[in-house]
Amino acid sequence: MRRLFPVTDQTSASPQERDDREWSLDELADAYAYPALKADGHWLRANMVSTLDGGAQHDGRSQPISGESDMRIFGTLRALADVVVVGAETVRQEGYRPAGAREAFAARRAASGQGPAPAIAVVTAGMDLDFSLPLFTSPLVPTLVVTGAAAPADRVAEAARAGAEVVVAGDGVGVDPARVVRELAARGLRRQLTEGGPRLLGQFVAADALDELCLTISPMLVAGGAQRIAGGPSVTVPHRLAPACVLEEAGFLFTSYRRI
Repeated sequence: MRRLFPVTDQTSASPQERDDREWSLDELADAYAYPALKADGHWLRANMVSTLDGGAQHDGRSQPISGESDMRIFGTLRALADVVVVGAETVRQEGYRPAGAREAFAARRAASGQGPAPAIAVVTAGMDLDFSLPLFTSPLVPTLVVTGAAAPADRVAEAARAGAEVVVAGDGVGVDPARVVRELAARGLRRQLTEGGPRLLGQFVAADALDELCLTISPMLVAGGAQRIAGGPSVTVPHRLAPACVLEEAGFLFTSYRRI
């Protein structure tokens, strides 16, 4: 893997001199470390993958446009987070399971005051979830179900019986994206990571709640009607982010853009 930005001496070196070895997990963790947060601060980053022609999926899933290095970064970002925020449709399509403890990150998490693994927070309006799945019945850290105050009461009760913590982050059936961030932070889950899908990410963007986008640009073309990484209503004024880091491996570009 090579660092293309910020520019270093290695960036402009000859191909033979470039640092194109596989980076260790510690090096990846340093590259993607969360910024220092104030006592009442929080940080929401998104991790998404897109093809060269803007597709966030192929046949409804992101895995076909990903790669080995992308998955290493995926795992690193999870290992740095307090909570992984994901939409119910993505849980269903991608077959989400609980996050596990990883020995390679145990000391780093302990030093940061974190538990052994991030919690998974599933954002849902209709509560159309299978609460018999391991995501709810056997997580290392209890799974959170984030919904609105008017969500179906019987489904809310079923989620609680399954062991999930129900978080109310909206006055109606659905959630207020900015309130999702605040409610999770109030529970000490301040280093937040969302893995989409596109509809949920679009809601965070529209609410101006996103602090950072970690975008993998896959060297693939899919054409067709594949979704973009963010959907939903457009913003009145485009949000401008600043590049923080660009890495390259096997034709994949791993970018990070942060709130200005």
